[in-house]
Amino acid sequence: MDKQVETFMLGRLCASATVAEAAREATGDYVLLLLEDGEIDFGPTGVRRMMRVADDTGAAMVYSDYLEADGRRHPVIDCQRGSLRDDFDFGAAVLVRSSLIRRYVEETGREWRFAAFYDLRLFLSRNGELFHLNEYLYTHKAPEADGTSVSERQFDYVDPRNREVQVEMEKVCTEHLRRLGALVDAGNYESPDFSEGSFPVEASVIIPVRNRERTIADAVESALSQQTSFKFNVIVVDNHSTDGTTATLRQMAAESDRLVHLQPERTDLGIGGCWNMAVESEHCGRFAVQLDSDDLYSSPNTLQRIVDAFHDQQAAMIVGSYRMCNFQLQTLPPGVIDHREWTDDNGANNALRINGLGAPRAFFTPLLRRVLFPNTSYGEDYAVGLAFSRQYRIGRIYDELYLCRRWEGNSDHALSIEQTNANNLYKDRLRTIELEARQKMTKR
Repeated sequence: MDKQVETFMLGRLCASATVAEAAREATGDYVLLLLEDGEIDFGPTGVRRMMRVADDTGAAMVYSDYLEADGRRHPVIDCQRGSLRDDFDFGAAVLVRSSLIRRYVEETGREWRFAAFYDLRLFLSRNGELFHLNEYLYTHKAPEADGTSVSERQFDYVDPRNREVQVEMEKVCTEHLRRLGALVDAGNYESPDFSEGSFPVEASVIIPVRNRERTIADAVESALSQQTSFKFNVIVVDNHSTDGTTATLRQMAAESDRLVHLQPERTDLGIGGCWNMAVESEHCGRFAVQLDSDDLYSSPNTLQRIVDAFHDQQAAMIVGSYRMCNFQLQTLPPGVIDHREWTDDNGANNALRINGLGAPRAFFTPLLRRVLFPNTSYGEDYAVGLAFSRQYRIGRIYDELYLCRRWEGNSDHALSIEQTNANNLYKDRLRTIELEARQKMTKR
Protein backbone atom coordinates (compact mmCIF):
# COMPACT_ATOMS: atom_id res chain seq x y z
CA MET A 1 0.00 0.00 0.00
CA ASP A 2 1.53 3.31 -1.05
CA LYS A 3 -0.63 5.41 1.25
CA GLN A 4 1.16 7.40 3.92
CA VAL A 5 0.28 7.99 7.55
CA GLU A 6 1.68 10.39 10.15
CA THR A 7 1.41 9.74 13.88
CA PHE A 8 0.67 12.41 16.49
CA MET A 9 0.17 12.22 20.25
CA LEU A 10 -3.09 13.90 21.19
CA GLY A 11 -4.37 14.19 24.77
CA ARG A 12 -7.97 13.18 25.50
CA LEU A 13 -8.84 16.76 26.52
CA CYS A 14 -6.77 18.50 23.91
CA ALA A 15 -6.11 22.00 22.66
CA SER A 16 -6.92 23.40 19.23
CA ALA A 17 -3.24 24.18 18.72
CA THR A 18 -2.46 20.45 18.74
CA VAL A 19 -5.05 19.69 16.07
CA ALA A 20 -3.85 22.66 14.00
CA GLU A 21 -0.29 21.35 14.22
CA ALA A 22 -1.43 17.93 13.02
CA ALA A 23 -3.19 19.59 10.06
CA ARG A 24 -0.06 21.57 9.14
CA GLU A 25 2.32 18.65 9.43
CA ALA A 26 0.15 16.03 7.73
CA THR A 27 1.52 15.33 4.26
CA GLY A 28 0.17 11.80 3.92
CA ASP A 29 -3.37 10.60 3.38
CA TYR A 30 -4.06 9.74 7.00
CA VAL A 31 -3.12 10.85 10.48
CA LEU A 32 -2.92 8.39 13.38
CA LEU A 33 -3.96 10.21 16.53
CA LEU A 34 -2.88 8.64 19.81
CA LEU A 35 -5.53 9.51 22.39
CA GLU A 36 -4.10 7.83 25.48
CA ASP A 37 -0.86 8.00 27.39
CA GLY A 38 1.19 4.82 27.65
CA GLU A 39 2.70 2.46 25.11
CA ILE A 40 0.88 1.37 21.96
CA ASP A 41 2.07 -1.55 19.82
CA PHE A 42 0.30 -2.02 16.49
CA GLY A 43 2.47 -4.89 15.38
CA PRO A 44 3.48 -5.24 11.72
CA THR A 45 0.02 -4.90 10.11
CA GLY A 46 -2.30 -2.98 12.45
CA VAL A 47 -1.95 0.48 10.96
CA ARG A 48 -2.03 -0.88 7.40
CA ARG A 49 -5.27 -2.69 8.24
CA MET A 50 -6.82 0.56 9.46
CA MET A 51 -5.72 2.33 6.29
CA ARG A 52 -7.10 -0.42 4.08
CA VAL A 53 -10.47 -0.22 5.82
CA ALA A 54 -10.49 3.58 5.51
CA ASP A 55 -9.79 3.24 1.77
CA ASP A 56 -12.43 0.57 1.26
CA THR A 57 -15.19 2.30 3.23
CA GLY A 58 -14.39 5.96 2.62
CA ALA A 59 -14.74 6.51 6.37
CA ALA A 60 -13.75 9.81 7.93
CA MET A 61 -12.21 7.98 10.88
CA VAL A 62 -11.42 4.36 11.73
CA TYR A 63 -10.97 2.97 15.24
CA SER A 64 -10.71 -0.57 16.57
CA ASP A 65 -10.82 -2.86 19.57
CA TYR A 66 -7.54 -3.48 21.35
CA LEU A 67 -5.72 -5.60 23.93
CA GLU A 68 -4.59 -4.57 27.38
CA ALA A 69 -0.95 -5.15 28.25
CA ASP A 70 -1.88 -8.31 30.18
CA GLY A 71 -3.65 -9.74 27.15
CA ARG A 72 -7.21 -8.95 28.23
CA ARG A 73 -9.51 -7.91 25.41
CA HIS A 74 -10.88 -4.38 25.42
CA PRO A 75 -13.72 -4.14 22.91
CA VAL A 76 -15.23 -0.76 22.10
CA ILE A 77 -18.65 0.01 20.61
CA ASP A 78 -20.08 1.41 17.40
CA CYS A 79 -20.37 5.19 17.21
CA GLN A 80 -23.96 6.21 16.43
CA ARG A 81 -25.44 9.57 15.49
CA GLY A 82 -26.43 9.88 19.12
CA SER A 83 -22.98 9.04 20.50
CA LEU A 84 -22.60 12.56 21.84
CA ARG A 85 -20.83 11.77 25.12
CA ASP A 86 -17.53 13.62 25.16
CA ASP A 87 -15.97 10.61 26.93
CA PHE A 88 -16.88 8.11 24.21
CA ASP A 89 -14.28 5.32 24.24
CA PHE A 90 -12.59 5.13 20.84
CA GLY A 91 -9.67 3.24 22.33
CA ALA A 92 -6.12 4.53 22.42
CA ALA A 93 -5.68 5.39 18.73
CA VAL A 94 -7.79 6.53 15.76
CA LEU A 95 -6.98 6.91 12.08
CA VAL A 96 -8.32 10.13 10.50
CA ARG A 97 -8.29 11.44 6.94
CA SER A 98 -5.74 14.26 6.71
CA SER A 99 -7.90 16.20 4.27
CA LEU A 100 -10.73 16.35 6.81
CA ILE A 101 -8.45 17.52 9.62
CA ARG A 102 -7.22 20.33 7.38
CA ARG A 103 -10.77 21.18 6.41
CA TYR A 104 -11.81 21.22 10.06
CA VAL A 105 -9.08 23.72 10.93
CA GLU A 106 -9.89 25.90 7.92
CA GLU A 107 -13.65 25.95 8.41
CA THR A 108 -14.05 26.15 12.18
CA GLY A 109 -11.30 28.45 13.37
CA ARG A 110 -12.24 27.69 16.98
CA GLU A 111 -9.79 27.87 19.85
CA TRP A 112 -10.41 25.24 22.51
CA ARG A 113 -8.24 24.49 25.51
CA PHE A 114 -9.89 21.14 26.24
CA ALA A 115 -12.54 20.27 23.66
CA ALA A 116 -10.67 20.21 20.35
CA PHE A 117 -10.80 16.46 19.78
CA TYR A 118 -14.47 16.35 20.77
CA ASP A 119 -15.17 19.16 18.31
CA LEU A 120 -13.09 17.44 15.64
CA ARG A 121 -14.78 14.08 15.94
CA LEU A 122 -18.26 15.65 15.82
CA PHE A 123 -17.15 17.54 12.70
CA LEU A 124 -15.94 14.25 11.23
CA SER A 125 -19.27 12.61 12.01
CA ARG A 126 -21.05 15.33 10.04
CA ASN A 127 -18.81 14.68 7.07
CA GLY A 128 -18.45 10.92 7.01
CA GLU A 129 -18.58 7.72 9.02
CA LEU A 130 -16.70 6.95 12.22
CA PHE A 131 -16.06 3.31 11.43
CA HIS A 132 -15.60 0.80 14.24
CA LEU A 133 -13.49 -2.16 13.13
CA ASN A 134 -14.15 -4.90 15.66
CA GLU A 135 -10.69 -6.43 15.38
CA TYR A 136 -7.96 -6.26 18.03
CA LEU A 137 -5.36 -4.29 16.10
CA TYR A 138 -2.99 -3.16 18.83
CA THR A 139 -1.91 -3.55 22.43
CA HIS A 140 -2.10 -0.63 24.82
CA LYS A 141 -0.04 -0.55 27.99
CA ALA A 142 -1.59 2.15 30.15
CA PRO A 143 0.43 4.15 32.69
CA GLU A 144 0.03 3.38 36.37
CA ALA A 145 -3.42 4.23 37.73
CA ASP A 146 -3.68 7.54 39.57
CA GLY A 147 -5.81 6.13 42.37
CA THR A 148 -9.01 7.81 41.19
CA SER A 149 -12.00 5.56 41.82
CA VAL A 150 -14.38 4.46 39.08
CA SER A 151 -17.11 6.34 40.94
CA GLU A 152 -15.13 9.59 40.81
CA ARG A 153 -14.31 9.24 37.11
CA GLN A 154 -17.94 8.45 36.31
CA PHE A 155 -18.99 11.85 37.66
CA ASP A 156 -16.15 13.99 36.29
CA TYR A 157 -18.73 16.06 34.43
CA VAL A 158 -20.29 17.33 37.67
CA ASP A 159 -17.01 17.97 39.52
CA PRO A 160 -16.62 21.76 40.02
CA ARG A 161 -12.88 21.35 39.43
CA ASN A 162 -13.69 20.35 35.85
CA ARG A 163 -16.07 23.24 35.20
CA GLU A 164 -13.93 24.92 32.53
CA VAL A 165 -13.71 21.65 30.65
CA GLN A 166 -17.45 21.10 30.82
CA VAL A 167 -18.28 24.60 29.61
CA GLU A 168 -16.24 23.99 26.46
CA MET A 169 -17.73 20.55 25.91
CA GLU A 170 -21.25 21.92 26.26
CA LYS A 171 -20.55 24.65 23.71
CA VAL A 172 -19.24 22.09 21.23
CA CYS A 173 -22.25 19.80 21.66
CA THR A 174 -24.71 22.69 21.41
CA GLU A 175 -23.18 23.90 18.15
CA HIS A 176 -23.26 20.36 16.78
CA LEU A 177 -26.98 20.06 17.57
CA ARG A 178 -27.59 23.45 15.98
CA ARG A 179 -25.88 22.33 12.77
CA LEU A 180 -27.98 19.17 12.75
CA GLY A 181 -31.23 21.07 13.28
CA ALA A 182 -31.83 19.33 16.60
CA LEU A 183 -31.54 22.22 19.06
CA VAL A 184 -34.31 22.59 21.66
CA ASP A 185 -35.48 26.16 22.28
CA ALA A 186 -36.54 26.41 25.93
CA GLY A 187 -38.47 29.56 25.05
CA ASN A 188 -41.01 27.37 23.26
CA TYR A 189 -41.71 25.06 26.18
CA GLU A 190 -45.29 24.09 26.98
CA SER A 191 -46.65 24.60 30.50
CA PRO A 192 -48.17 21.64 32.34
CA ASP A 193 -51.79 21.91 33.51
CA PHE A 194 -51.63 20.66 37.09
CA SER A 195 -55.43 20.59 37.31
CA GLU A 196 -55.52 17.87 34.67
CA GLY A 197 -57.02 14.56 35.78
CA SER A 198 -58.35 13.17 39.04
CA PHE A 199 -56.11 11.30 41.47
CA PRO A 200 -56.56 9.47 44.78
CA VAL A 201 -53.55 11.24 46.32
CA GLU A 202 -51.37 14.18 45.41
CA ALA A 203 -48.15 12.18 45.18
CA SER A 204 -46.98 8.58 45.00
CA VAL A 205 -43.51 7.38 45.87
CA ILE A 206 -42.77 4.54 43.44
CA ILE A 207 -40.34 1.77 44.34
CA PRO A 208 -39.66 -1.08 41.89
CA VAL A 209 -37.97 -3.98 43.67
CA ARG A 210 -36.63 -7.46 43.15
CA ASN A 211 -34.70 -9.36 45.81
CA ARG A 212 -33.74 -6.53 48.13
CA GLU A 213 -34.52 -8.07 51.50
CA ARG A 214 -31.56 -6.22 53.05
CA THR A 215 -32.78 -2.76 52.03
CA ILE A 216 -36.45 -2.68 51.10
CA ALA A 217 -37.76 -2.04 54.62
CA ASP A 218 -35.41 0.95 55.01
CA ALA A 219 -36.56 2.38 51.67
CA VAL A 220 -40.27 1.97 52.43
CA GLU A 221 -39.91 3.44 55.92
CA SER A 222 -38.01 6.39 54.45
CA ALA A 223 -40.93 7.02 52.10
CA LEU A 224 -43.71 6.47 54.66
CA SER A 225 -42.02 8.81 57.14
CA GLN A 226 -42.32 11.80 54.80
CA GLN A 227 -44.10 14.79 56.33
CA THR A 228 -46.38 16.59 53.89
CA SER A 229 -49.35 18.94 53.75
CA PHE A 230 -51.05 16.61 51.24
CA LYS A 231 -52.06 12.97 51.01
CA PHE A 232 -49.55 10.56 49.51
CA ASN A 233 -48.97 6.86 49.20
CA VAL A 234 -46.08 4.51 48.48
CA ILE A 235 -46.42 2.06 45.58
CA VAL A 236 -43.99 -0.86 45.60
CA VAL A 237 -43.91 -3.07 42.52
CA ASP A 238 -42.50 -6.38 43.74
CA ASN A 239 -41.11 -7.99 40.60
CA HIS A 240 -41.18 -11.69 41.51
CA SER A 241 -38.75 -11.54 44.42
CA THR A 242 -37.45 -14.92 45.53
CA ASP A 243 -35.86 -13.89 48.83
CA GLY A 244 -37.54 -12.35 51.88
CA THR A 245 -38.59 -9.15 50.10
CA THR A 246 -42.20 -10.21 49.46
CA ALA A 247 -42.80 -11.31 53.06
CA THR A 248 -41.40 -8.04 54.37
CA LEU A 249 -43.66 -6.01 52.08
CA ARG A 250 -46.77 -8.00 52.95
CA GLN A 251 -46.19 -7.36 56.63
CA MET A 252 -45.53 -3.66 56.11
CA ALA A 253 -48.60 -3.28 53.87
CA ALA A 254 -50.75 -4.91 56.57
CA GLU A 255 -49.54 -2.25 59.00
CA SER A 256 -50.00 0.81 56.74
CA ASP A 257 -52.87 1.58 54.38
CA ARG A 258 -50.58 4.06 52.57
CA LEU A 259 -48.39 1.24 51.27
CA VAL A 260 -49.63 -0.34 48.02
CA HIS A 261 -47.93 -3.66 47.31
CA LEU A 262 -48.28 -4.63 43.63
CA GLN A 263 -47.09 -7.92 42.18
CA PRO A 264 -47.12 -8.20 38.37
CA GLU A 265 -48.37 -11.31 36.65
CA ARG A 266 -45.91 -10.81 33.80
CA THR A 267 -42.40 -12.14 34.22
CA ASP A 268 -40.75 -9.96 31.57
CA LEU A 269 -40.80 -6.58 33.30
CA GLY A 270 -37.67 -4.53 33.80
CA ILE A 271 -37.49 -1.50 36.06
CA GLY A 272 -39.20 0.58 33.38
CA GLY A 273 -42.02 -1.91 33.07
CA CYS A 274 -42.53 -1.88 36.84
CA TRP A 275 -42.71 1.91 36.79
CA ASN A 276 -45.31 1.77 34.06
CA MET A 277 -47.41 -0.67 36.09
CA ALA A 278 -47.35 1.70 39.07
CA VAL A 279 -47.97 4.86 37.05
CA GLU A 280 -50.91 3.37 35.14
CA SER A 281 -52.51 1.87 38.26
CA GLU A 282 -55.55 3.45 39.91
CA HIS A 283 -53.43 4.11 43.00
CA CYS A 284 -50.99 6.55 41.39
CA GLY A 285 -51.03 10.17 42.52
CA ARG A 286 -50.79 13.39 40.56
CA PHE A 287 -47.01 13.33 40.90
CA ALA A 288 -44.90 10.16 40.67
CA VAL A 289 -41.68 10.34 42.68
CA GLN A 290 -38.73 7.98 42.45
CA LEU A 291 -37.14 5.99 45.25
CA ASP A 292 -34.92 3.02 44.45
CA SER A 293 -35.22 -0.06 46.63
CA ASP A 294 -31.78 0.29 48.18
CA ASP A 295 -31.77 4.08 48.64
CA LEU A 296 -33.21 6.56 51.14
CA TYR A 297 -34.54 10.10 51.25
CA SER A 298 -32.23 12.46 53.12
CA SER A 299 -34.96 14.00 55.26
CA PRO A 300 -38.69 13.70 56.00
CA ASN A 301 -39.24 16.90 53.99
CA THR A 302 -38.05 15.58 50.63
CA LEU A 303 -41.45 14.76 49.17
CA GLN A 304 -42.95 18.12 50.18
CA ARG A 305 -40.03 19.97 48.61
CA ILE A 306 -40.40 18.06 45.35
CA VAL A 307 -44.13 18.70 45.00
CA ASP A 308 -43.67 22.37 45.91
CA ALA A 309 -41.00 22.63 43.21
CA PHE A 310 -43.42 21.47 40.52
CA HIS A 311 -45.67 24.44 41.24
CA ASP A 312 -42.91 26.97 41.95
CA GLN A 313 -40.97 26.15 38.78
CA GLN A 314 -43.92 25.21 36.55
CA ALA A 315 -42.05 22.09 35.51
CA ALA A 316 -43.30 18.76 34.21
CA MET A 317 -40.39 16.92 35.81
CA ILE A 318 -38.25 17.64 38.87
CA VAL A 319 -34.73 16.34 39.47
CA GLY A 320 -33.04 16.67 42.84
CA SER A 321 -29.54 16.05 44.14
CA TYR A 322 -28.08 13.05 45.93
CA ARG A 323 -25.11 11.94 47.96
CA MET A 324 -23.09 8.86 47.09
CA CYS A 325 -22.61 6.64 50.14
CA ASN A 326 -21.89 3.07 51.15
CA PHE A 327 -24.26 0.65 52.83
CA GLN A 328 -23.55 2.28 56.21
CA LEU A 329 -24.40 5.70 54.71
CA GLN A 330 -20.81 6.92 54.86
CA THR A 331 -20.03 9.34 52.02
CA LEU A 332 -18.21 7.98 48.98
CA PRO A 333 -16.33 10.05 46.39
CA PRO A 334 -17.33 12.29 44.74
CA GLY A 335 -19.93 13.04 47.45
CA VAL A 336 -22.94 15.14 46.49
CA ILE A 337 -24.04 14.95 42.85
CA ASP A 338 -26.07 18.11 42.21
CA HIS A 339 -25.80 18.56 38.42
CA ARG A 340 -25.19 22.29 38.64
CA GLU A 341 -24.06 22.11 35.03
CA TRP A 342 -27.77 22.25 34.17
CA THR A 343 -29.13 25.58 32.94
CA ASP A 344 -32.73 26.48 32.19
CA ASP A 345 -31.94 27.69 28.69
CA ASN A 346 -29.60 24.90 27.55
CA GLY A 347 -29.99 21.97 29.94
CA ALA A 348 -32.16 20.06 27.50
CA ASN A 349 -29.45 20.23 24.85
CA ASN A 350 -26.55 19.46 27.17
CA ALA A 351 -28.56 16.45 28.40
CA LEU A 352 -27.60 14.69 25.18
CA ARG A 353 -23.92 14.98 26.12
CA ILE A 354 -23.96 13.89 29.76
CA ASN A 355 -24.81 10.41 30.99
CA GLY A 356 -27.68 11.14 33.36
CA LEU A 357 -29.92 13.83 34.80
CA GLY A 358 -29.66 13.11 38.51
CA ALA A 359 -31.92 11.82 41.29
CA PRO A 360 -34.44 11.70 42.76
CA ARG A 361 -36.63 12.13 39.70
CA ALA A 362 -40.30 13.05 39.81
CA PHE A 363 -42.89 13.36 37.06
CA PHE A 364 -46.29 14.94 36.46
CA THR A 365 -48.31 11.75 36.08
CA PRO A 366 -50.63 12.69 33.15
CA LEU A 367 -47.62 13.46 30.97
CA LEU A 368 -45.71 10.42 32.17
CA ARG A 369 -48.65 8.21 31.22
CA ARG A 370 -48.34 9.52 27.66
CA VAL A 371 -44.59 8.92 27.42
CA LEU A 372 -44.06 5.86 29.66
CA PHE A 373 -40.76 4.12 30.27
CA PRO A 374 -38.98 1.67 27.99
CA ASN A 375 -39.20 -1.80 29.55
CA THR A 376 -35.53 -1.98 30.50
CA SER A 377 -33.55 -2.00 33.73
CA TYR A 378 -30.93 0.50 32.60
CA GLY A 379 -31.36 3.94 31.07
CA GLU A 380 -35.15 3.89 31.36
CA ASP A 381 -35.17 7.08 33.44
CA TYR A 382 -32.76 8.82 31.05
CA ALA A 383 -35.04 8.01 28.10
CA VAL A 384 -38.04 9.62 29.81
CA GLY A 385 -36.02 12.63 30.94
CA LEU A 386 -34.83 13.31 27.39
CA ALA A 387 -38.37 13.02 26.06
CA PHE A 388 -39.75 15.39 28.72
CA SER A 389 -36.99 17.95 28.12
CA ARG A 390 -37.91 18.11 24.45
CA GLN A 391 -41.20 19.88 25.25
CA TYR A 392 -41.35 20.72 28.94
CA ARG A 393 -39.24 22.37 31.56
CA ILE A 394 -37.29 20.14 33.93
CA GLY A 395 -37.04 21.78 37.32
CA ARG A 396 -34.07 21.35 39.64
CA ILE A 397 -33.44 21.17 43.37
CA TYR A 398 -29.75 21.53 44.08
CA ASP A 399 -29.87 20.62 47.77
CA GLU A 400 -29.26 17.03 48.84
CA LEU A 401 -32.55 15.10 48.88
CA TYR A 402 -31.45 11.52 48.46
CA LEU A 403 -28.91 8.98 49.68
CA CYS A 404 -27.66 6.76 46.86
CA ARG A 405 -26.12 3.63 48.35
CA ARG A 406 -23.40 1.73 46.50
CA TRP A 407 -22.74 -1.81 47.71
CA GLU A 408 -21.93 -5.28 46.43
CA GLY A 409 -25.59 -6.02 45.64
CA ASN A 410 -26.12 -3.02 43.35
CA SER A 411 -26.80 -3.71 39.69
CA ASP A 412 -24.04 -1.30 38.63
CA HIS A 413 -21.39 -2.52 41.04
CA ALA A 414 -18.06 -3.57 39.45
CA LEU A 415 -19.33 -3.91 35.90
CA SER A 416 -17.38 -5.85 33.29
CA ILE A 417 -16.21 -4.08 30.14
CA GLU A 418 -18.86 -6.04 28.21
CA GLN A 419 -21.67 -4.82 30.47
CA THR A 420 -20.31 -1.27 30.47
CA ASN A 421 -20.28 -1.36 26.66
CA ALA A 422 -23.83 -2.71 26.57
CA ASN A 423 -25.00 0.10 28.86
CA ASN A 424 -23.22 2.77 26.84
CA LEU A 425 -24.48 1.35 23.56
CA TYR A 426 -28.05 1.51 24.85
CA LYS A 427 -27.79 5.08 26.14
CA ASP A 428 -26.26 6.13 22.83
CA ARG A 429 -29.23 4.48 21.14
CA LEU A 430 -31.56 6.55 23.32
CA ARG A 431 -29.67 9.67 22.27
CA THR A 432 -29.96 8.67 18.64
CA ILE A 433 -33.72 8.30 19.00
CA GLU A 434 -33.97 11.64 20.77
CA LEU A 435 -31.74 13.38 18.24
CA GLU A 436 -33.95 12.27 15.38
CA ALA A 437 -37.13 13.17 17.28
CA ARG A 438 -35.79 16.68 17.85
CA GLN A 439 -34.85 17.06 14.20
CA LYS A 440 -38.42 16.14 13.24
CA MET A 441 -39.79 18.59 15.81
CA THR A 442 -37.72 21.53 14.57
CA LYS A 443 -38.87 20.93 10.97
CA ARG A 444 -42.55 21.38 11.84
